[in-house]
Formats: sequence, C-alpha cells, structure tokens
Amino acid sequence: MNRNQWTALLYGWIALFGILIIASFILALLLNFTEFSESALSLVTLIIGIVALFIGGLIAGLKGKNKGWMIGAMIGVGFTLLIFLVQYLGYQQGFSLKQTAYHSLYLGVALIGGIIGVNLSGTTEVE
Repeated sequence: MNRNQWTALLYGWIALFGILIIASFILALLLNFTEFSESALSLVTLIIGIVALFIGGLIAGLKGKNKGWMIGAMIGVGFTLLIFLVQYLGYQQGFSLKQTAYHSLYLGVALIGGIIGVNLSGTTEVE
C-alpha cells in the first residue's frame, strides 16, 4: 500500500467513527427524552452501522482512487477488529454467531463502498 492509500484509509476511518459518534449521541438523546423503545434500537443500530461503513468505504475509495476493494476491506476489518478487541479485552466475551453475521455484512458493505468510491473518483493512478 502506498502513502495515498494510507491517507484514504485514515479519511475513511475518521468518517466512519465520526458518523458513529454523532449517531450514538442522537440515539442517546432519543432514548432519554422520547418514547423511543429499546427494542427498536437493535434494528436502528444495525442500519446506522451499515450506512456508516458504506460511507466510510465510499470516502476511502474516493480518496484512494484505486484498489477500492482492498481499501473498503481494510475499513471493514479495522472496524471489526476494534469492536472485537473492545469486547474481548473489556468484557471477556468473543463474538456470537449473530455478531459474526453482522460483521460479515459490515465488511461486505464497506468493501462495496470502497469499490463504488473508486469508480466515482473518475481518475485512476497506476502504481
């Protein structure tokens, strides 16, 4: 990976975690001040995760301009690795089958976002 691709990954991760932090704040406000049920929270967080990873992959692909599948996969793997480390080291729990399915979906969505981002960038750079 060249310097441009590392920069693209950084932009993608910043976008991803920025979206997740803002969404978490909004969800916390909704749970606290409205009648928003915690049962609906599971579906909403899944959708937010999918959108955030797609946008993170898309931004990384736009910035990277080539190898969108690899950049998108790195966004998804980085996110999954961070979540796994927090859960494993902080709570001494591994991934359940349901979480593994969710993170496989997240990886695929970030990968597709990276591919679309490269194709939308218009110009390609040859290494």
